[in-house]
Amino acid sequence: MQESIGSIVNLLESYRGRDKVVRTLCYGSQLVGGVLSQKTAGSSEVGKSLMLFSAQLSHCRTVLRLFDDLSMVAYSRNYGLGNREDDSIVRCVSVLTNVADQLYYPCEHIAWAADAELVKVKSDKWWTLSTLLWASSLLLGALRSIRVIFLLRRKLRKSRRTAQENVSERLAMQRECQQQIKMEFLGILSCLADLSNAIHWMPPGILWAGRFPKWLVGLMGTVSSFIGLYQMGSSDSEHEATS
Repeated sequence: MQESIGSIVNLLESYRGRDKVVRTLCYGSQLVGGVLSQKTAGSSEVGKSLMLFSAQLSHCRTVLRLFDDLSMVAYSRNYGLGNREDDSIVRCVSVLTNVADQLYYPCEHIAWAADAELVKVKSDKWWTLSTLLWASSLLLGALRSIRVIFLLRRKLRKSRRTAQENVSERLAMQRECQQQIKMEFLGILSCLADLSNAIHWMPPGILWAGRFPKWLVGLMGTVSSFIGLYQMGSSDSEHEATS
């Protein structure tokens, strides 16, 4: 019990962990609130309260992202043109993803500032542009994971055909590859869940834009959020095991 509480505290003390918890609560509240509102034809007070709570958490995350630009710049600068990547396709897709992410933040900031009446511009086109950049990043992220899975599977096939003297090292490498493949599959699922919401928030006429009920938006976001929490927990556990 004490270890569980300690893990939650450690999660909430980091910006990344707190954001993922807030994101999960945001979409989870929208999921439950949307279901209750639909069942009661919008007359559920609990459903309305949960939807309002979800909206406030979403606004909170938007405000906090005002301070993410520099960390994104540092990450993009450190990655550069991806010269450390062995595969050229992974490198190109990753660079394009970083560009989309870097452009996303200022567009969202301008949209937020317009809604807050801090700048005299219409926010609609800036929200659309930021959503388009987010969708592009998600699609590129899914494509990158697909390519990584292909490379890992090829590496596994090669290791099984090669007779190595150290069997334990080969098995350890295979287990590591299988774990990476699992994480990449989860990453694809997370990207597609978020991408479905991103398309929903695009202007009418684009695929299923504006057609999702609120509970479905909440469901897609909740699925993506839980995957993110699981991936972060697995990454932290792996780091602790190797340190």
